[in-house]
Amino acid sequence: MADASNFIWYELMTGDPAGAARFYGAVVGWTIADTGEQTAGGVDYRMIGRSDGGNAGGVLALNAEMIAGGARPIWIGYLHVADVDAAVEAIKADGGAVQMPAMDIPVGRIAMVTDPQGAPFYVMDPIPPEGGGESDVFSVTEAQRVRWNELATSDPEAAIAFYKKHFGWGQEGEMDMSPLGAYRFLQRGEVMIGAVMPLMEGYPVPVWNFYIGVDDIDRARDAVTANGGTITSEPMEIPGGEYAMNAIDPQGAPVGFVGPRK
Repeated sequence: MADASNFIWYELMTGDPAGAARFYGAVVGWTIADTGEQTAGGVDYRMIGRSDGGNAGGVLALNAEMIAGGARPIWIGYLHVADVDAAVEAIKADGGAVQMPAMDIPVGRIAMVTDPQGAPFYVMDPIPPEGGGESDVFSVTEAQRVRWNELATSDPEAAIAFYKKHFGWGQEGEMDMSPLGAYRFLQRGEVMIGAVMPLMEGYPVPVWNFYIGVDDIDRARDAVTANGGTITSEPMEIPGGEYAMNAIDPQGAPVGFVGPRK
C-alpha cells in the first residue's frame, strides 16, 4: 500500500446510548443526541459532538438481535482504504476474517473485519465531505479526540507485519514492559499513532483500545467513578509528562483516557 492508512472514525457500540451520553459527557465533554437517526437497516446511530462543533465519532445502539449474535459493548476504529472490496480480499488471504461484508452506506463503503489474531476493525472508503479535508477524529494533542490507538494482541510480531503490509504503517521504537514484553510504537508517516503490546490480564482476546483526550486526568478519573464507570488502571505518567488511565464505561466498553494533570 503506497499511502499509509489513517483512523478516520471511531464508533462506540453500546446497549444504552443514553447512558453512554451521560458518561462521556461528564468525562470527556462530548454531546451525544438523545435520539438516533434510523439508518437504512433500521440501526439507531448517533453522532458524537465535540465542543468545537466537530464530530468525534458515532454511537451504534446494539439491539437484541445484535446482542444475541454475540455483539458486545466495544469501541471500534475505521481505517481508510482506497478500495474496500480489494482490502477485504487481501485481509482474508492473509488470515483475517470478515465480520460484516462490504456494503454501501450514505457516507461511503464499509466492511467489518478482524486481523489474523482476531482484533476487529472497519475498513472504509468514505465519500469526501463538501469542501474536502481529512478526518480530524484523531489527534496526538487535542482533548475530545482519540489521541492514541493501542493494539493488545496474542502475536505482536505477526500483527505488526500485518498492519505494515496492509495499511502502510511503520514500526520504530519500543518500551520495555518486563515481564510482559515490549510496547512497540506505530507510525503513520512521521506521526506516532499508537502501539502494539502483548495480551495481558484484562484483555481476554485481541482488541484495539483507544485513548480519548481529556482536559485534566484527575477530573476525568473522578468523573469516571462518579458516573458509573470502573477504573481498571490508575493514571500513570507517560513520556512527555501527561497521564494515561484505563477504564470500563457503565455499559461495559473498555476505554482509555489521556491528558495533563492540573
